[in-house]
Amino acid sequence: MSTDLFDFQRMNRLPPYVFATVNEFKMAARRAGNDIVDLGMGNPDLGTPPHIVEKLLEAATKDTNHRYSASKGITKLRHAIAAWYKRRYDVDLDPDSETVVTLGAKEGLAHLTLATITPGEVVLAPDPTYPIHSYAAIIAGGDLRSVPIGPGRDFFSDLQLAVRQTWPRPRMLVISFPHNPTGAVVDLRFFEKLVSFCLDQKILIVHDLAYADLCFDGYEAPSILQVKDAKDIAVEAFSLSKSYSMAGWRVGFICGNPKMVAALTRIKSYLDYGAFQPIQIAAIIALNGTQDCVSEIVKTYKERRDALVEGLAKAGWPAEPPKGTMFLWSRIPEEFRDMGSVEFAKTLITHAKVAVSPGLGFGSGGEGFVRFALVENVQRIKQATRGIKKAFARLSDTKIRMTM
Repeated sequence: MSTDLFDFQRMNRLPPYVFATVNEFKMAARRAGNDIVDLGMGNPDLGTPPHIVEKLLEAATKDTNHRYSASKGITKLRHAIAAWYKRRYDVDLDPDSETVVTLGAKEGLAHLTLATITPGEVVLAPDPTYPIHSYAAIIAGGDLRSVPIGPGRDFFSDLQLAVRQTWPRPRMLVISFPHNPTGAVVDLRFFEKLVSFCLDQKILIVHDLAYADLCFDGYEAPSILQVKDAKDIAVEAFSLSKSYSMAGWRVGFICGNPKMVAALTRIKSYLDYGAFQPIQIAAIIALNGTQDCVSEIVKTYKERRDALVEGLAKAGWPAEPPKGTMFLWSRIPEEFRDMGSVEFAKTLITHAKVAVSPGLGFGSGGEGFVRFALVENVQRIKQATRGIKKAFARLSDTKIRMTM
């Protein structure tokens, strides 16, 4: 035990936040007067659909909605969640025992892990992956083990190998498909194999379905809860952040296994009083109302994705268009790979006036890659790729002169 009053052991287990380094570099460039096209943080720039905002405003005028709400979510919202699952996936959920409203998916995933993982228990997560998928286990005192994911990998085979090589036996697996940052997608057959394997190995599954709607080229993301017996060991998280462009509203939910849902519900009862009630009421309208707005949001992201892929190709940086998420995951061109992802990202800010996320920030398996977020309009994305093309030409020319 540390004798230093301000030596916080739990914080010491968290690595330095890689993204902060690049963000500080970007802000310094902006303060110097540079116009930086920011494709770094996945912060949706699209406005929330008007009918959802209107419901929020209407609900906010009622005094009763300014009182403490319910930490597990108001009843009508939990019923809307169950109805959404039934319409979309033909999955039956008990609104009372198999759904809980969260302050966005991130809060739900973190507190679920805290409620269900005992210090020292092993949690498996992909590498690279969205930071909370792995660091929730560390915050809870668990032992994190990584499973490689990305181009050329067979995630299920790597998972089987990781389970065989891990002792003590893993307690939980945290996954997300479509996957952030790699854009990897799976079909229902994958989930069937996964549920069967985890039932056999007695491993809990937490699936983050944040990008359920952000799918392209005819691909439709399945829910793990569509699998028979999935609710015996699995829960699934969803956030309204992307589908309805409600990122700052902080509302989502976790559904599935009633014991895991109960654990999250109980810990939340100690930690919060639920989201602001008008937000929950507006979320009901989002889930129950017309979904045309979702289709328009997806269309916008596809146009941006296509513009980015096309522009990068012209810059001599070919990239595979993802079938899901609001991101593009791309290997750093070989000519610049020895820089590492952090220095390469800083180089793009300096020379191309473009900010991206370094792959290292998503785990050691992300080194050698960067992630583009589709959070600028098509015109700005084209500006970014033109900047990258010019930067590559200048940097290549500089390298040639240095070797002469």
